[in-house]
Amino acid sequence: MDFIANNILKNPPVLLGLIAALGLIIQKKNISDIIKGSLSAAFGMVVLNKGVDMLVGTIAPINTAFQSTLVNGGGAAEGLNDITFTSSYGGDVGLAMFLGLILHLAIARFTPIKTIFLTGHMLWWFPFVFVAAGVEGGLNGTPLILFGAVCSALYWSVMPWILRKYVWDATGDKSFLLGHPTGVLSLISGFVAKRVGNKEHSTEDVNVPKSLSFFREISVTGGIVITLMYIVIGLLIPTLIEEGQNLFIAAINSGLTFGAGLLVMLYGVRMLINQIIPAFQGISEKLIPNAIPAFDAPIIFNYKPNAVIIGFIVAMITSTVMIVIANATNMFGVLLVPLVITSFFECGAAAVIGEGQGGLRGSIIGTSVAALVMVLIMGISVAMFDGTIQNWLLIFGGNDFSIFGPIAKLIANLF
Repeated sequence: MDFIANNILKNPPVLLGLIAALGLIIQKKNISDIIKGSLSAAFGMVVLNKGVDMLVGTIAPINTAFQSTLVNGGGAAEGLNDITFTSSYGGDVGLAMFLGLILHLAIARFTPIKTIFLTGHMLWWFPFVFVAAGVEGGLNGTPLILFGAVCSALYWSVMPWILRKYVWDATGDKSFLLGHPTGVLSLISGFVAKRVGNKEHSTEDVNVPKSLSFFREISVTGGIVITLMYIVIGLLIPTLIEEGQNLFIAAINSGLTFGAGLLVMLYGVRMLINQIIPAFQGISEKLIPNAIPAFDAPIIFNYKPNAVIIGFIVAMITSTVMIVIANATNMFGVLLVPLVITSFFECGAAAVIGEGQGGLRGSIIGTSVAALVMVLIMGISVAMFDGTIQNWLLIFGGNDFSIFGPIAKLIANLF
């Protein structure tokens, strides 16, 4: 079980390559098509992961700088991080993941909810959060494992299914779902955008002067945004840049890396979609009728790339202002740090969903509201998880982890 968890389930290229191979075998393709299709799906996932690594590697130092300045300097409550919590409860998380996957596949096979959750690393992180919720609620042993398994299976099955129409409206493609903790933020963005937006004016049709037409390229826009962000934050927090480095050169290099990461990520998305969707049809037809795969958030970035950058900017501004107010008033009793990673991935996806419901205006307003909710649920979750994974949530929370985790803790308290 440990081998399967670490080398297959938590290894997205291998997982999706095997799934593609299984789908092609079920379709009775020849050996040449099976090898080509499965390896191409794996290659696409590797490329996508490398692009995401480039993006995270660029924006993670911003998180670190804020955390070292605000949290460590402000004396945040000591809580377990992912490494220390895993060392104590990793076995429980692993068992919850295995049992949860079995239940998740049973839900897809025997109920009208036909989600197959294929975002590899999230197959680990949701049991991680739900087991932490169970620990916070006083559970241990077998009840803790079962609790984490049931909560995880329900999330993997239900959330992508609830979000499906919003995803299909945004992409025009009904062959996949969104399997990512942006769920609640995207639902909020789509709900708001539908009521205040205008689908006739798309983020992808923004009229810009010919001299500024380079802003239409997501890689160029993203690179410029990150460069400016590094300069501004570097002037405010000098620890962002290593000693001896020039701020402006470091900012330019970070912007170039971010822009290139976007190009790599989007190329990987196209490769993966082109291979895994046709191969998955075999599984859908033979093993789990009408099953639909749910993928990571970057899968939808290619459909509305301008919305992703607009959502990132809007979310960063809105959430940072809200965090400054929350910290100044000690609203949550814990110092929060700007949610750079969540603003890009979760709110970027929420902006795409908002664009699908309300165009440019819907994307901006929907993401703004989602960003406010992001900070609110972030503050609540870190206050409620002060005995387990508080510090982990300070970096990776503000999303479905921060809303379903506390709900799960309240349920665990009943037991």
